[in-house]
Amino acid sequence: MSIPNALLIPELVKIMDEGHTITITPKGVSMRPFLESKRDKAVLKKATNPQAGDVVLAEVAPRRYVLHRIIKISDGIVTLRGDGNIGVEKCRVKDVKAVAIGFYRKGRETLDRTDGRKWKIYSWAWTKLFPIRRYLIGAYKKIWIPIFGAI
Repeated sequence: MSIPNALLIPELVKIMDEGHTITITPKGVSMRPFLESKRDKAVLKKATNPQAGDVVLAEVAPRRYVLHRIIKISDGIVTLRGDGNIGVEKCRVKDVKAVAIGFYRKGRETLDRTDGRKWKIYSWAWTKLFPIRRYLIGAYKKIWIPIFGAI
C-alpha cells in the first residue's frame, strides 16, 4: 500500500512537532549518487534552524515535498538543489519541515550522521564540484551504474 506524500507528510510533520524523529525511504533520483531511490533511508527531525548545506524536507509548492540540500538562505527564501540535480527550487524558511540527522545507506544498520566527519567531507566536496557535476552524474548514470551498480 502506498500513501501519497501530500497526505502522509503533514502527518509526519505533526509527529516531529511532538519531538520525535521519523525515518523515510526517499523515492526518485534527485539525491543521487549518494541516496538511491527506495533503497536508502533518511532520519529526520523537526527543522528549527535550517542552514546552508543541510539536507531538508521542504514543501516547495502546496502539498509537493522534496528532500534536497539547502544551497542558500536569503531574505527568508531558501534555495534548494537535489545532489543529483542541476536546477534549483525555492521555498520560504517556514516551509522547511524537517532536517536530516543521518542516513542508512545500502542496507546498513549503522547511521551515517550528518554531523559526522564522513558526511561533512562528502557535502563539502560535492557542493564544490557543482560546475562539473552534470558530467559526473551523466557518467555515473551511463557508465558506472550499468557496470558496477548504484553506489
